[in-house]
Parts: sequence; C-alpha cells; structure tokens
Amino acid sequence: MSTLAAQAISTSRLDLLVLHLEHAEEMAAVLSDPALHTFIGGTPDTPQALRSRYQRVIAGSPDPTVSWLNWVIQLRDESCLTGTVQATVSPSGRGPIAEIAWVVGTPWQGKGITTEAARGLVAWLGRQPVHTVIAHIHPEHRASAAVATAAGLTPTDEWHEGEIRWHRSIRR
Repeated sequence: MSTLAAQAISTSRLDLLVLHLEHAEEMAAVLSDPALHTFIGGTPDTPQALRSRYQRVIAGSPDPTVSWLNWVIQLRDESCLTGTVQATVSPSGRGPIAEIAWVVGTPWQGKGITTEAARGLVAWLGRQPVHTVIAHIHPEHRASAAVATAAGLTPTDEWHEGEIRWHRSIRR
C-alpha cells in the first residue's frame, strides 16, 4: 500500500484544511473546553503542547504502511476554525482501512458542522483506495453516535478500549 496524503476537502459550508503547525494557537482555543474530554480523557492542550503534538502528527507515522491524515475544520462564512477530523489509513487483509475521528469545539456543536465534516471525510475516503471506514465511539456519547450514523457507519458488536466499533464498507 502506498501512503495517502491529506488534501483539502470542501463541503457546502466547510473547508477541511490540511493540518499545519500554524493552526495550533487557534485550535488550542477551539478545543479549550474541558467538557470535550469527557469521553476521551485528558485535559485541553496549551498552544505550545498542541503545536508539539501537531509537529509529531504532521511528521507522519513511523510505520511507512500507515497514513496519518489530519484536517482542521474551517467554517467558511465565518473564516474560523471549529474542530478537527482525522483518518488513520492502515493495511488489512482485504485492503486499506481508515479509522476516523472528529472533535468540534463547544461553541459550534449542535449546528451540523461535525456531521457535515464527517460526511465530507467519508466521501473523500470513498474516492481513495480504502475499503472500510471505522470509528470507535463511547457507548454514552450520543452526539458522536449520531454523527457516525449520518456518515453511513453502523455499530458492531466489537469493543475497543471501552468504545463500540462502528463500521462502513465502501462499495466500488
């Protein structure tokens, strides 16, 4: 499998911009609400810590068969960042699989931004050599379950670190 590279993705209201170090300061503010960590643990990063994390992520996976793809979500009309989406694309016995995740800052939740971004990401992945999209969602995180459903994923009986595995096959 050759590694994939993130590319800009546009939806009706959003631009998913390839992650750059320059996004760290604004994203630290976007992700500063401790409530965002209810299901994932941890605490909000400082701009410096987020910049350091972004530097590692942008450098890419140490495994040459794995692609780390990361975007920031920009609300086009307001020209502000609202969150992130990401995909880790890995080889499997049936071809590449993409594990996706998303987070949107508290002020922008409940406005369909996460759903639109996740749908845009899954559509983009559908144009790549990916056969399966998965997400891991805490069983009590109803909002993320709704986003996964809207993006065409369905829950499975499989669990991973206390989260339910959601799945979507991409038909060619």
